[in-house]
Amino acid sequence: MGLWTGTPTLDDVERSCRDTLVSHLGIEFTELGEETLSARMPVDSRTHQPMGLLHGGASVVLAETLGSIAANMCLKEPGKQAVGLEINANHLRAMRSGWVHGTARPWHIGASTQVWEIRIEDERGRLVCISRLTMAVVNARD
Repeated sequence: MGLWTGTPTLDDVERSCRDTLVSHLGIEFTELGEETLSARMPVDSRTHQPMGLLHGGASVVLAETLGSIAANMCLKEPGKQAVGLEINANHLRAMRSGWVHGTARPWHIGASTQVWEIRIEDERGRLVCISRLTMAVVNARD
């Protein structure tokens, strides 16, 4: 795959998220494309806000998860890691149940920063949230 370093698999991604916020929210990775990473998240009691709607913070967790994992999977220089610098999210459609589907795509892959767009849609393909994630590429720490 062109963008990715090595040959990552969805199993690798799932394994890296065990016993984290990602698994507690029920996020499931669904596709690893040539330049995209996709996942789905349930809209249920784990991801609701008190009024019974999808919590905007849950959408941001999905967006940052997809962008962060994708950013780290395309690092070419050993000893580097990508960490979140800024995230922006516009919540466009309310949801009470079902699944949301997110896909991360790169806008910019540089030596010191990356910018990712994450589209989150409902099961009918309608936009629920649009997010932009900026990642800083830094020296990895032990």
